[in-house]
Amino acid sequence: MTALTYDTVPSMIGTELGVSDWAEVTQAQVDQFAACTGDDQWIHVDVDRARRESPFGGTVAHGYLTLSLVASHSMQIGIAPEGTQAALNYGLDRVRFIAPVLVGARVRLRIKLLDFAPKDPGSYLMKTENTLEIEGSDRPAFVAQCLALMVRGQV
Repeated sequence: MTALTYDTVPSMIGTELGVSDWAEVTQAQVDQFAACTGDDQWIHVDVDRARRESPFGGTVAHGYLTLSLVASHSMQIGIAPEGTQAALNYGLDRVRFIAPVLVGARVRLRIKLLDFAPKDPGSYLMKTENTLEIEGSDRPAFVAQCLALMVRGQV
């Protein structure tokens, strides 16, 4: 992807900004997320029970764990325009969790620019559609409309 600038981003509304590399979701990540959030439901952390009883045949990643991957994968893609002093999570407009991510699966993020508008002097609100694809699946893990506040550095 070509580096983004504050001058070129508005003309890119409706286009794909990029696709991240594939990354494996590991049991260690799931266990650490469970420890941090207190969500230690067996379908996430009990590997033996999940093999026996889960409709998915094994443990699955938390939906919010997969959603949290948006930040690192967005940085990898490089969606902040050149000259950005800070890129801040501004929230979500819509999220739909479509398919579970089994532990051991590989995922990648595809980002499409939906809007880029001035917010306050020196800041812009970027709205993107984020699709977390699961390798080998025709259904994504989720589709989320994410908002990021881009604070432009001194010009």
